[in-house]
Amino acid sequence: MTPHAEAADVAIATERLNVRSWREADRAPFHALNSDPRVMATLGPVMTRAESDALVDRLAAAEAARGCTFWAVERRADGAFLGFCGVRWNAQEIPIRGMLEIGWRLGHAHWGSGYASEAAAASLDWAWRETEAACVVAITSETNTRSLGVMARIGMERLADGDFDHPAVPAGDRLRRHLICRIDRPGRAA
Repeated sequence: MTPHAEAADVAIATERLNVRSWREADRAPFHALNSDPRVMATLGPVMTRAESDALVDRLAAAEAARGCTFWAVERRADGAFLGFCGVRWNAQEIPIRGMLEIGWRLGHAHWGSGYASEAAAASLDWAWRETEAACVVAITSETNTRSLGVMARIGMERLADGDFDHPAVPAGDRLRRHLICRIDRPGRAA
């Protein structure tokens, strides 16, 4: 454990990362990430500080209510905030409502280092240990090739009949069409 993370805050520790509960100090770097057009190019519009803070509040509330969320991710070596990763029970009015969803978002400076795949694989392991979910799902816009690559690296497969138009994305927007990837609990048939 590094001096940067409190043991009680860490949900998952990997060789290079702490995946942990959200802190007040995460708000500013998370807003910087969410206001970066490169990061948000396949996710949606850049966020204001208030929108980014509201997302932190929802993610922290999800952890308090259900024991899991898209947690903050920090690099163990120096405590640098990288973004988020984890699993949450999806509550949106979309085809994966009520299912355990895995997700991640990292700052542009941290792309290409394997951090997303490392945190996602560890989050998936956590889900199998700590929940009884039969499967874990992920969604992304069909243009988000980086996230699709992470999904493939952790063993997820695209559902042939899982494409849908995300209701939170305006009609005509290039990000409206989403797809669903899924991985079943090891040893369990679909």
